[in-house]
Amino acid sequence: MTLSVPTGHSVDLRVQPVDDALDHVERSLQTHFDRNTVVRKRRSVGARTDRDTWVRIERRLLSKISDQGWNGTECAARLMGVAQPVWQGSVVWRDAGEPAMWRADETEILPGNPIGTAVLSEDPKLPDEWWRAFNSSLDALAAQSTSRVASPDTESVTQALVTEAIHSAFPRSFDTTIEQWVPAHADLNWANMSAPSFCLFDWEDWGNAPRGLDSASLWASSLAVPALADRVLRERRADFASRDGKLMTLFVCSKILGPDAHPQDPRLEPARHMAEQIVQDLQTD
Repeated sequence: MTLSVPTGHSVDLRVQPVDDALDHVERSLQTHFDRNTVVRKRRSVGARTDRDTWVRIERRLLSKISDQGWNGTECAARLMGVAQPVWQGSVVWRDAGEPAMWRADETEILPGNPIGTAVLSEDPKLPDEWWRAFNSSLDALAAQSTSRVASPDTESVTQALVTEAIHSAFPRSFDTTIEQWVPAHADLNWANMSAPSFCLFDWEDWGNAPRGLDSASLWASSLAVPALADRVLRERRADFASRDGKLMTLFVCSKILGPDAHPQDPRLEPARHMAEQIVQDLQTD
């Protein structure tokens, strides 16, 4: 199966034809999609099946598939104590005309709706019960072990990546060495969690990352709603108080404040304020 795009180029599945991929998965998994439920994103397409499951389909260039493979959702199925959709099965195939592969993972339907977009502009007003389930899952995840390396946006998180990102945005004299690496979802934002029942999904990039990456990422996704950002800080205060957590907060701030920053982004000022405070703390340690 091929798509009419230049060889080796990324494909934006929001605009490219995906009917062939959907047909292929239907035949392979012996199911049928409700085409009215299709959700198209840049790298993936999802849809509900006639057996009340959800299938997420992603196309990835071979150059973006690391030695650890490309089966994050399948590997996450063994995690204990983490609220996630139960994984049912998958199908993987090589694109016939491009240096790329396709993967479809079938899981249970979410117990609620996705909370929103990656970055929220309104407070979802989540109950305390939701926050307790959220904390329980994140704590359980961080307490486990894996040989996987987190790869948000298909880029592996390494010490070198952390140091480069932080020092490019904050060229000050302080040590960026990470002390504690723990399992992380690595794409924790409001589009990948459900409510009113908490569930965490889209596990394709999970793996070991510096402590606090998930907490800092969710905080950054909440900055347009100050009360929500403050709630994340309170709920995950142990992460943010740790040295690694402070470095991860600078790491996510570097993405907000970088050269591609939009001058109207409401997250700019709170990110800048937090970054200045953390840099001062690190320089006096």
